[in-house]
Amino acid sequence: MPSTNSTPVQSVATATSASGPITPGPALVPEGSAPVVTRERQGSVSGFKKAKVLKPFNTANIKILLLENVNETAVAALRDQGYQVETFAKALGEEDLIAKIKDVHCIGIRSKTKLTKKVLDAAEKLGVIGCFCIGTNQVDLEHAASKGIAVFNSPFSNSRSVAELVIAEIVLLSRQLGDRNNEMHDGVWSKVSANCYEIRGKTIGIVGYGHIGSQLSVLAESMGMRVLFYDVVPLMPLGTSKQVHTLSDLLTEADFVTLHVPETEDTKNMIGENELNQMKQGSFLINASRGTIVQIPALAKALRSGHLGGAAVDVFPKEPAANGKFFESELVGCPNTLLTPHIGGSTEEAQSMIGVEVSQALIKFINSGTSIGAVNFPEVDLRAIRDDQENSIRLCYTHANVPGVLLRITNILADHNVDKQFSDSKGKIAYLMADISDVTPEQIQDIYRLVSETPTNIVTRVLY
Repeated sequence: MPSTNSTPVQSVATATSASGPITPGPALVPEGSAPVVTRERQGSVSGFKKAKVLKPFNTANIKILLLENVNETAVAALRDQGYQVETFAKALGEEDLIAKIKDVHCIGIRSKTKLTKKVLDAAEKLGVIGCFCIGTNQVDLEHAASKGIAVFNSPFSNSRSVAELVIAEIVLLSRQLGDRNNEMHDGVWSKVSANCYEIRGKTIGIVGYGHIGSQLSVLAESMGMRVLFYDVVPLMPLGTSKQVHTLSDLLTEADFVTLHVPETEDTKNMIGENELNQMKQGSFLINASRGTIVQIPALAKALRSGHLGGAAVDVFPKEPAANGKFFESELVGCPNTLLTPHIGGSTEEAQSMIGVEVSQALIKFINSGTSIGAVNFPEVDLRAIRDDQENSIRLCYTHANVPGVLLRITNILADHNVDKQFSDSKGKIAYLMADISDVTPEQIQDIYRLVSETPTNIVTRVLY
């Protein structure tokens, strides 16, 4: 593959139309600059046309705030784009966050920062959010979408890390190693074999057979375990694993039950006293999904009564916002119970992969409007504008999902050559991308003005 060569092209300064100066859109358009971007040339794969690299106008004015010690791979990738990147090692409280987010175009967080309606309303220029983790329940997704703010996460990058942790916990629980370790640190020598088992030949029941569950299935089978799984949709089993029809079928047969489901209305409190009572006497429960999936008082009761042989819990309904001596739970002191501080995906490899995946999603959205992978936003993408297509622009239009919008946009673009366009909707929000060629700087400003003045407009951006 030939090397990439970048040659900056002169940017377009703020212009005026017949009606006066053009005002930039509310998100991802730096204050005082035109709603257009510079482009750079890059190499191509031999035999193919080179693609233009779209970038926001004056990238040094794009401000990005990264909280909670987001991995350096993301920091470096975003700074390489020329953005202004500010980092914090910890989450910010609501008032501090409101003060910092006011003029930020993009924010990156992990699981502790809460982007509530109040915080989002204070973010006057925010256009995109990156959750450098699996979950997005710390963000008011619907309100973000209503403001034209796309939210991206990394649902799969830490799958292997979580699966390996669960395998380790299965071995630790089956040998009561957590309790033996605590006893040794207290100076107690307690060499016992009663109720300690090999995991070979035992049955693991996996609830949720997605990326983590399926990887865990392969690892468990390679260690000689029999694998059952339950999921709400029929899935192709890996290896010799077997899908069961109901959750009850899994609970009554498994020696180890491990949970890998998202937090939804259907999964909240999914495992309570009734479900725990269905589990085999002396069996084990592992929760590495979400803290609201298991009813903690019921689990503590099952452990203290001896009905369960042990448990491993990595996630909790309420988790401290910072490291320190803040953790409280009814599970503290329960026999053969492993408690970990939400570290399922906390490996160097996983955090590096998450940093790469989320930062690339943010860059693509900022630079070219691509929303593929957004969790709260219509997923729209267009193939790249060819480098030999001079005087071409990309229109990115987020609008209310109501009848008649496309007709209005078509009328605005009727006198121009629309090379390609795509539109999709999600709930009350719709998103249109269109590439338009052979346009002058004056026509670019007119297109921007007319589209942004439509009554359904939420955010309008023009890139080229």
